Amino acid sequence: MFATARHLLVTLSVVLAGFWINVAGTSAAEASAPLTLGIHPYLPTQELNTRFRPLADYLGKTLGRTIDIRIGRDYEEHIRAVGANTVDIAFMGPAQYVTLVNEYGPRPLLARLEVNGKPELFGAIVVRKDSSIRTLADLKGHRFAFGDPDSTMSHIVPQGMMAEAGVPLSALSEYKFLGAHKNVALGVLSGDFDAGAVKMEILDEYADRGLRMLIKTPAVSEHLLLVRPDMPADQVEKLRQALLNLKNLPEGAQIMQSIHKGMTAFAPAVDADYDSLRTLMRALEPGK
Repeated sequence: MFATARHLLVTLSVVLAGFWINVAGTSAAEASAPLTLGIHPYLPTQELNTRFRPLADYLGKTLGRTIDIRIGRDYEEHIRAVGANTVDIAFMGPAQYVTLVNEYGPRPLLARLEVNGKPELFGAIVVRKDSSIRTLADLKGHRFAFGDPDSTMSHIVPQGMMAEAGVPLSALSEYKFLGAHKNVALGVLSGDFDAGAVKMEILDEYADRGLRMLIKTPAVSEHLLLVRPDMPADQVEKLRQALLNLKNLPEGAQIMQSIHKGMTAFAPAVDADYDSLRTLMRALEPGK
């Protein structure tokens, strides 16, 4: 009887030891597994991979983990991926962030971009340099190119400006969503569309090719980085401080300007920074 009891105790000890070794091994594997940085496709995939690779490597070094880059198929798919927590760190446009919070709830924010010393994003409604269109009212009866339906500066803010000027979508002869900002610029320059909406960075890139600004948009809070809600608090704070301190490092300028030529820092971000955009987006909802 005692021998049987001893045998059972030995067996139980072996099983428990194996269990705890397995748990410890799983925890260690999870702690060292690659993380994913998700980015919306506002530029071609290869260009985004090139732009964000230095940042991914820097943040990976901060946590002692590899960080892979994931480019969303479109803006909506990127929002779904972030909402479903299939990416660990997400780079998002302002309007995507507002939509994310509305549909999936809040997320811990890391920082937002600061461009030319300000954490503000601008866009422009553009035409060709030889266009006779001079005011927003002149857009009536013309063909208009937007980027993605969830784009801040290639759809939502410009549409709000047009509606305020008495040019609802129904007043256009045609409008289409072309995806990336560069597609909009090329669509206008080719003559397929009479006007379009892009972020300022794209206007600057294509101005020498014949693109002209019709009107500049109001400022909204810049693009931001956030993390999945279950990321350990100590890791969140490490990432946040690494971003905020980047401007002080010798390699900081190179990492930031790889993302945006005019980028000068990562700035603190809070949810209220995006309240004015929320108001505009609510006003553009059908039936409002």
